Amino acid sequence: MKPSKTILTAGALLSAAALLTACGGGQVGQSGSGDAAKPVGGKKLALIAGVQAEPFYISMQCGAEAEAKKSGYELNTQAPQKFDAAMQTTIVNALGSNPPAALLIAPTDAQAMLAPMQQVKSRGSKIIEVDTALKDTSVAESSISSDNAEGGKLAAQTLAKLVGDKPGSVLVLDTIAGTSTTNARAKGFEDELKTHPNLKSAGIQFTQNEPDQAASKVTAALSSTPDLVGIFATNLNTGEGAATGLRNANKVGKVNLVGFDASPSEVDGLKKGEYQALIAQDPASIGQQGVQQAIAALEGKPVTRDLTAQLHSITKTDMDANARYFYKQQC
Repeated sequence: MKPSKTILTAGALLSAAALLTACGGGQVGQSGSGDAAKPVGGKKLALIAGVQAEPFYISMQCGAEAEAKKSGYELNTQAPQKFDAAMQTTIVNALGSNPPAALLIAPTDAQAMLAPMQQVKSRGSKIIEVDTALKDTSVAESSISSDNAEGGKLAAQTLAKLVGDKPGSVLVLDTIAGTSTTNARAKGFEDELKTHPNLKSAGIQFTQNEPDQAASKVTAALSSTPDLVGIFATNLNTGEGAATGLRNANKVGKVNLVGFDASPSEVDGLKKGEYQALIAQDPASIGQQGVQQAIAALEGKPVTRDLTAQLHSITKTDMDANARYFYKQQC
């Protein structure tokens, strides 16, 4: 969830911002038919996800679309090509003089997205945060996410069970400083790790949400930390990069890897033994609840300010029983 310093031309950014999603195409921010959906007056909702084509956000979109359709609302979905505040800002600003009745958004930065989201709110849109959130709690009507600190705690507990009494160091791979969700996961993990005396922290490394950086940091940690017994990867990209680093060093299964999320590639990695456990969220529920709260706000009904979705620890031995929590590539 993915910053980049790449600067796109204004035309390219506006073109990217104009893409609308049909979830059946499996690409968040892209339409399967290429046709833009027409707004339907006060029934128009918008979802701006964190990044295109990521199974977590596709699953969220699927849940949101199903709930909107059931309730008689229209939902258009867009997303930046990377988890990047500048790219997401362009999409938010492109809502222009025709804002939606409500905007569901996963802010890519807890501070940088404040101004563009405030501008949309000033035009009369209700703001609902999904997955990630601003530090400023005055902008959104409701914020729906996993309890990410609790997810980090669950990851540490899971890793401690996998390691047993063996002493050693544990590395945390986070994404980007300022990303509310993954930063909370890392902190929750570190706090829980302190309660397991046989395990010590090898620190938190930021990967900029790039798998190749995660792989490089794992390679470096394996060299500098001979007693490395575990790695916690706070999202899909860091997990994939960590798995690559372990494969390259012939350490798959020798160093326990706990990932966050349950994308198709992570589930396949769990099946192959590249991951020893996954902490799965419920993104479809987040999308569903986001639409429910948006409609409640629009219709003058009670709105819940903070909502959380459940988390699930999944290992190879119980993965079949938990298959309903695996993320989708299309609706």
